[in-house]
Amino acid sequence: VQLQASGGGLVQAGDSLRLSCAASGRTFGTYLMAWFRQAPGKDRAFVAAIRGSTSATYYADSVKGRFTVSRDKAKNTVYLQMNTLKPEDTAVYYCAARPTFIVIYRDVQNYDYWGQGTQVTVSS
Repeated sequence: VQLQASGGGLVQAGDSLRLSCAASGRTFGTYLMAWFRQAPGKDRAFVAAIRGSTSATYYADSVKGRFTVSRDKAKNTVYLQMNTLKPEDTAVYYCAARPTFIVIYRDVQNYDYWGQGTQVTVSS
């Protein structure tokens, strides 16, 4: 089972990026998929999640209204559309997965699978 994150880069404040997380090894259509990020010197923090059964979405307050998480079950891929990026969004972004929904979806330790991370740098 592998998660492959991609799409990061260096952008200016106000720009947009779309991250992708391609899953392989099994079908992740029913999985809870999430994005976390880790800035230098900080803990890994929850960004967004999407349920498998309902496609309900959840966001950290800091990205609500700017980021959108979505999934394409046919492609076994989850996306994170990031608009109006800010310098404080600079971090390594990780995708994560777990087989079932859990109410404490914001906790890092509740995910079974992780991608390798993709760097997002937003200059002011």
